Amino acid sequence: MRVSSQRFPTLGDQLYQLASGMTTSAELVRNCLHAITASQSTLNAFRVVLTGSALAEAAEADRRRADGDTAPLLGIPIAVKDDVDIVGLPTYFGTVGRVLPATADAEVVRRLRAAGAVIVGKTNTCEFGQWPFTSGPGFGHTRNPWERKHTPGGSSGGSAAAVAAGLVAAAIGSDGAGSVRIPAAWTNLVGIKPQRGRISTWPLPEAFNGITVYGVLARTVADAALVLDATSGNVAGDLHQPPQVSLSEQVGIGPGALRIAMSTRFPFTGFRAKLHPEIRAALSVVGTQLEDLGHTIMAGNPDYGLRLSWNFLARSTSGLLDWADRVGDGVTLDRRTLANMRMGRLLSEQVLRRARAHEAQSHRRVGAIFDAVDVILAPTTAQPPPLARAFDSLGSTGTDRAMIAACPVTWPWNILGWPSINMPAGFTSDGLPIGVQLMGPANSEPLLVSLAAELEAVSGWSTKQPEIWWNTPLTTEHHD
Repeated sequence: MRVSSQRFPTLGDQLYQLASGMTTSAELVRNCLHAITASQSTLNAFRVVLTGSALAEAAEADRRRADGDTAPLLGIPIAVKDDVDIVGLPTYFGTVGRVLPATADAEVVRRLRAAGAVIVGKTNTCEFGQWPFTSGPGFGHTRNPWERKHTPGGSSGGSAAAVAAGLVAAAIGSDGAGSVRIPAAWTNLVGIKPQRGRISTWPLPEAFNGITVYGVLARTVADAALVLDATSGNVAGDLHQPPQVSLSEQVGIGPGALRIAMSTRFPFTGFRAKLHPEIRAALSVVGTQLEDLGHTIMAGNPDYGLRLSWNFLARSTSGLLDWADRVGDGVTLDRRTLANMRMGRLLSEQVLRRARAHEAQSHRRVGAIFDAVDVILAPTTAQPPPLARAFDSLGSTGTDRAMIAACPVTWPWNILGWPSINMPAGFTSDGLPIGVQLMGPANSEPLLVSLAAELEAVSGWSTKQPEIWWNTPLTTEHHD
């Protein structure tokens, strides 16, 4: 593992610099745009870079600050994933072809702007967010800042790469089966998948039949909590409107002594998955840290049952049909997407209705573990990040098999709609990041944030960052 001597500023650092007059938003944004441009030919984190509008927004942020505005993200460069509507821009969501521009900002973008954030671009994602890698014919391969031959994960891989490389201090992703937590695990980041509805998905009343939510990637718990607070909230048309919570204040508050179940059993998926020994060892280290902090660790696994995976398949594949309608007929879809859409058509009516009808039963079944414990600690992935090109030549079944072998454990919390946080947990002997997740019941983000911040204080993961390689264009020997 090669670690950079140049420290990337956190969002908290940037806010201090702005408040103290050490810098301006215009300077922060110019530096950010320069870093994106220098990295784009190699790291390839961004689908669209918003140079003109970002500089204009930065100038406006500086005017607002001079007038006494104290908006929580005023002047901070932020990136959003390419499934988020920005007015005037196509929402490609990883596709290639012609997509009409969005006619309005998504609610999460509106809230970012209201909080003063400067949106510098849209980050790469795989097609319709289906897979734990970030590549496609529309943009190529996004690379992992920790090791250029490897994927940063997906589907929020562009957002993860941008934050891990210090291009931005935080980014918005979306999580429908682990798509925030998986790339966070594979790039040494905090990744929060919040409660369903915590961040509005408007103009969609819900996304992918309720399994997909917007989330945040950052290097520290405090940064992630601040962005989550700024973007949380609902509009009248949202199908899911959880009670309000305030997370930033939880960062400095200890959670008290908790009962924590360490879970290593994977839910049923139909394909085999095996936990990598170095990830198992990292999980044990985190368990020991939690014990040292005064918590009680015990073995325990949620009762996922067999129906949950079928429910997920119905929701996810039928959700593809909605997105295909949104992007329109001007795109050319991956053959694997087309195969999944065929499955979605088969499952989109009666099976989907049954899946949704069983959600309350799933809550009771899986949630029974919280009668005995407060939080679940589990691996975020079963394997370290694969090579960036590992999925290129695979068909639909091969991709599913490889995906589940690497990432079998995050998706149940999407069916349930409950919050989960990925935390960095060290590195493999090859220098590849490892992550573990804290999983809680409904509306447990305050508890999870408090516990994650406590762990961050003793582990120091935010001080570790990769050596910069992405400012030099790839030469022939660098390609896989």
